[in-house]
Amino acid sequence: MKKVVLSAMLLAGLAGTAQAQSNVSLGLKAGATLSDFTGEQASAYKSIVGFNVGVFANIGFTRMLAFQPEIMYSRKGAKLETPDITTHLDYVDVPLVFHVNADGLFFEAGPQVGFLVSAKNKTSNVSTDVKPTFNTVDAGYVFGLGYQRKTGLGVGLRYNGGFTNVVKSYTVGNTKVQDNIRNSAFQLYLTYSLNGR
Repeated sequence: MKKVVLSAMLLAGLAGTAQAQSNVSLGLKAGATLSDFTGEQASAYKSIVGFNVGVFANIGFTRMLAFQPEIMYSRKGAKLETPDITTHLDYVDVPLVFHVNADGLFFEAGPQVGFLVSAKNKTSNVSTDVKPTFNTVDAGYVFGLGYQRKTGLGVGLRYNGGFTNVVKSYTVGNTKVQDNIRNSAFQLYLTYSLNGR
């Protein structure tokens, strides 16, 4: 939780800087997420639809290059058909992406760290808290493209992949087992930029 607070303080500091910088804009973003699990032990999982919502600061270094830190609340996960179980993983994600711009069109890539805030398995009308079985930090990466100006509406499509396994290791007899299951998500989103000058 401390890391989430520190991330929020960092973005707040950037927001303060935006008042004095002509090449910085702040913004809101929200959209849909199509997420799944990937890895050797993830073949039985199917995709589910989630959401993402958050804030960003776009800091222009040059006309073509910008840095965009974000704080996002993202629902990810996947489902099993046999048995019928849907896993919802809610994260506070902190992407740190670089944009290459061309008259509003951008390409982006960068690292991301996610902090797990909720993990639940749902079967029919029953929801079970399974957060203790999942890792609380998810290290990953993002890349994508979109259209975004310093002010006004924008749109983007992003892939969000995980480097680290989402499930904690467990012990079977005297053997420690680590399942190879990582997050994989496509995010389609709208943005609204403000404070650009």
